[in-house]
Amino acid sequence: MANDPKTTRPPSLKSQTRQANWRRANLRKYTAHLAVRRALVSGVLEKQGCEVCGHGVVDAHHDRYDEPLDVRWLCRRHHIKLHHYGEDMFPIGTIRQWRMPK
Repeated sequence: MANDPKTTRPPSLKSQTRQANWRRANLRKYTAHLAVRRALVSGVLEKQGCEVCGHGVVDAHHDRYDEPLDVRWLCRRHHIKLHHYGEDMFPIGTIRQWRMPK
């Protein structure tokens, strides 16, 4: 169970940095981010290209933080657009899958 990426253990946040303060204020989000990181390292989860443009450098986007390993892979540009302009930009299930030309 120690290797299970879904296992949640309370993070130790002792410092008073801006980042640690954000993590304390957003513990659910931070715990989901940690679960993704652990799953990537263990091989349970694998990065995909951006759902919109296919770019290889991507961020994991959570539509629901209570499902920490259910993520959408978006390049930084499209991830920022999604957060600034809302879910209507790239609604779940309507992203066309981009394929690398042969």
